[in-house]
Amino acid sequence: MSEQNLSLPEFSALIALAVTAGEISNNELYERFGLKIDGERRRRLNELKLVDSWKQGRQYVHMLTDQGTARLAEDLSAGLVPALPGSAGSIARALLGWLPLYLKHSDQRLADIFQPYDNPGSSEGMAPPSAPEEPEELEELEARIRAAYAELAPRQGSWVGLARLRPLLGDVPRGQVNEALTRMERLPDVNIVPESNQKTLTPGDREAGVIIGGQEKHLLWIGEA
Repeated sequence: MSEQNLSLPEFSALIALAVTAGEISNNELYERFGLKIDGERRRRLNELKLVDSWKQGRQYVHMLTDQGTARLAEDLSAGLVPALPGSAGSIARALLGWLPLYLKHSDQRLADIFQPYDNPGSSEGMAPPSAPEEPEELEELEARIRAAYAELAPRQGSWVGLARLRPLLGDVPRGQVNEALTRMERLPDVNIVPESNQKTLTPGDREAGVIIGGQEKHLLWIGEA
């Protein structure tokens, strides 16, 4: 986690550049978002390597760097959103707090949902929704999860962190694992809960969590069927 917290104008600039998903001039930034990246703000974002800026004619053009995208995702996930005043700020903060939960639940990254576009109303280029898994596939994945749990648990009925379990599932897409875990949690011999001491969670623990019932959960328990 970076020790240099971003100010509200700096954070807003990263959000605007992420939504743009490409290069944009100061004039265009002002027209679309009511902000500019200039002066000390531009110099600091450039020094932090979060934004690339260069001159085209008499004005600056900006683009979010890969490091900037990673920093934005990190701050959103950690809840490091600068104070946003007023009712509009409350709405924005609620949406920004929801965004990382949506990304984790849908197995996406910021770069997946913020794409360049010419026509905001056009859906061209958007990937079709993936077909739901067949029951047989879910059952097979459930068996793999149970086998991975058995490999990690010192005994049946022990708690196992999802951060330890996920690597044993190989290249199974995160979304499919989440779906299988959500289904398993309804079974009488399975329990998935949040870590009671949230301060002990590492970034890896949080990344491995699964959202069930609007709650991020990190520990798996499997007892006797």
